[in-house]
Amino acid sequence: MPATQKDLTFRSAEGDDWSAMALVAATGFGEWPSPETMEVWRSLVPTDGAVVACDGDDVVGGALFLDLQLTVPGGAVLPMAGVSWVAVAPTHRRRGALRGMFTELHSRMGDYPIAGLEASEAEIYGRFGYGAATVWQDLVVDRERARFHPDVPDPGGVRVVRAAEHRAQLEDIYERWRLQTPGGLHTPPRLWDEVLADRESSRGGGSAYFCLLHPDGFVMYRVHSGERKDQARITKLAAVTPEAAVALWRVLLGLDLMQTVSIETHPGNTLPYLLTDPRLVRSTGARDGLWLRMLDIPAVLGARTYSADLDVVVEVSDAVLGGGGKFAVEMRRGGRADCTPTDAPADVSLDLSVLGSLYLGTHRASAFATAHRLRCEDPATVTALDAAFASAVPAELGFAF
Repeated sequence: MPATQKDLTFRSAEGDDWSAMALVAATGFGEWPSPETMEVWRSLVPTDGAVVACDGDDVVGGALFLDLQLTVPGGAVLPMAGVSWVAVAPTHRRRGALRGMFTELHSRMGDYPIAGLEASEAEIYGRFGYGAATVWQDLVVDRERARFHPDVPDPGGVRVVRAAEHRAQLEDIYERWRLQTPGGLHTPPRLWDEVLADRESSRGGGSAYFCLLHPDGFVMYRVHSGERKDQARITKLAAVTPEAAVALWRVLLGLDLMQTVSIETHPGNTLPYLLTDPRLVRSTGARDGLWLRMLDIPAVLGARTYSADLDVVVEVSDAVLGGGGKFAVEMRRGGRADCTPTDAPADVSLDLSVLGSLYLGTHRASAFATAHRLRCEDPATVTALDAAFASAVPAELGFAF
């Protein structure tokens, strides 16, 4: 007889459990990470930050969280539990393993005001209070035909370097970038070790890294060979200033033997505006990036800055994991918010997942209101929510985890 949730046990990962977790995760995601890569990620897991689901002696599921730091609008940094390695064996699907692991895992996040993850399947995590808070947009530019608009400057200052030989500069630039970018994540030294190791298994069929370095920005990219010409695929572009971004794009679009240059970026990237023909920049897809769940709603809402004044009572539901509540929120333009529990009538009702989606400014309250996922009787309040949660700096996930 198939096991049900009551037949499963949930506990901390120990010793040999890590090998079993790796097997379950590799089976689920269809790829084997290198032992070195696994060890790097494991080093970021706090004590009791990994749980397994067991059917008798067999590990049939695993989940963990990493100790991360998230930048929010206005530049504040929040400790974030970065949920990862979530997998259930195909032999134990739909038997409550995920719900049991998540209940156990989230009970261990007491030191974190917010949790985040990347979703392999978009339908799973909303019910656990996670909402998609950033978007990846795939852009491809026809490099051979691209020409810069005559009004666009040529700042210069870019050098061709070997990334590993300029680690200190790359770390400094990335740190400055992530502290001004909502969704930015602090990169620990062990992760820089892993990035600059540039293992064959991490190249996805591309070349070793190429690197362009500016005093206020850098690009790391790989070359992928095609039938006719090559493609430069950017893995990371971090520019602290607009001038650095323009300078880097000037060099990227001067790679004469490349047919195209591609990048995963945030919606609204300024690249099309740099060119005489913006149609040469094509969007080939968009998908969710970072998903957020607020664990301490007053602390999280009070951490970011807002773009408009608004006093509102918000009722937040969280059916599965039992968070939520009703809060009086006082937002101030250019400042932060005061958020306190209240018994006053709610002006706005929404699920915790929707609040997570609004938090970094990528999504609009009015869109959720149109979908009846945010309920508010006063259209002016919805408009004010749009204005308050807007972010002058587009949100972008610092790195995949």
